[in-house]
Amino acid sequence: MKLKQLILFLGIVFTSLLTQAQIENVLVEKYYISDDFDGLDTNGGHLLPGSITYRIYVDLPAGSKLLRIYGDENHAFKLKSTETIFNHKENGLSFGKDFTKASFNKNTIALDSWLTLGQIGKSSNNQTYFGIPKDQDSDGSFIGGDNNDGGSSKVPFGLLNNTDPKAGKPLFQKDGIQLVNKILSNWGDYGIVSNSEDSTIFGSLVKGNEFKSNNFFLKNNGTIGPDSLKNQILVAQITTAGELSFALNLEVLENINGVPTKVLYVSNDSILKENEQFSGYLNYPFTCGCLDKNYVEYNPKAVCSSADACKTKIVLGCTDPKACNYDPNANVMVHSLCCYPGACNNRDIAEVCPSLMEEALSFNIHPNPSHKIIYINAKTGKEMDFSYDLYDVFGNNVLSKSIGSKTVLIDEEINIENLPNGIYHLRLTVGNTIESKTFIKN
Repeated sequence: MKLKQLILFLGIVFTSLLTQAQIENVLVEKYYISDDFDGLDTNGGHLLPGSITYRIYVDLPAGSKLLRIYGDENHAFKLKSTETIFNHKENGLSFGKDFTKASFNKNTIALDSWLTLGQIGKSSNNQTYFGIPKDQDSDGSFIGGDNNDGGSSKVPFGLLNNTDPKAGKPLFQKDGIQLVNKILSNWGDYGIVSNSEDSTIFGSLVKGNEFKSNNFFLKNNGTIGPDSLKNQILVAQITTAGELSFALNLEVLENINGVPTKVLYVSNDSILKENEQFSGYLNYPFTCGCLDKNYVEYNPKAVCSSADACKTKIVLGCTDPKACNYDPNANVMVHSLCCYPGACNNRDIAEVCPSLMEEALSFNIHPNPSHKIIYINAKTGKEMDFSYDLYDVFGNNVLSKSIGSKTVLIDEEINIENLPNGIYHLRLTVGNTIESKTFIKN
């Protein structure tokens, strides 16, 4: 294989090894920000003004189906806030799929915290209500009811009427809910509801700020987003006055080379089984760093770019000083590029290392300075006798050694630990050629 072909092949392999999992994005939407009037509602329980309702969407490639969100023994599923998670006291539910359209017309039920796989309303007549990002909502809003449009004596300006632009369009204009002509079936869950009650952050029995489980799942027969090309699927809604963080794990049905294949995408890569792939998008807050694979600082776990994170461009090459084609400018070692006499990966050594065909002697000393060991690396055009002499700054010979006949590549270790600190000169003799270099013992 010629050198150019080898480098091209290695570049393709290197790039493929860095290919990230096929989750295109995870969107965290600020769906609503509660105001002082929302905090006056007594039906839903205490809702702190300034609480943010977040919606989490998984963005999959077109044609992929989301089968399951889960936590297992190696990959915990986690949703957490620095403050208590809000759950509607009277009418909150654990799963978004179980609400009815009428539910969202009552007080603050629309801000309840729950999990789902796309669906946020019970289906009927072969249609299902799906959650969509508000900026994609084109059919207005049905969230509200008597508490929202005109107010009451208890809440004079109504509920869910905050127009804070940090949460996009107001809920009374866009509700992020769309009726879709599809039915999701074969729903199943484990690890949330026990004996028909939910004591997690998605239930109203206890107040908490975290759900973390290594034994949980919510599944159905496979969800595709309402827009099959965008394929953005809602998986959770969380309302809290604190900072949100999460670690998600997904089971996805993909079409790989024409074959439907189940792939598990996980939030940590400490243990990866054969059908599991890590995705940095599944951890929030997202890790930012260098996203350019052409740089040494490239971080495969990063999903957002940090300013000045990419600093050192990758230079493939042979970084072994013993090789005749040692490249001091390379920063990524490619062993198959290294060339030695008798071992040059089926390449023409005269072409790769023309200096080996010359009579000239070249050598270097490293490390320099050194306090214990130095190495002599030398090469010449043919096999010759080899010796060296070591002199201190006053010209005294402090160390000599005759090695005898050596091959064209020389790699010699010299122990200088017992020498006093100072400047030394090393004279290398190969055949009739003499070269000298200076080094420092510290």
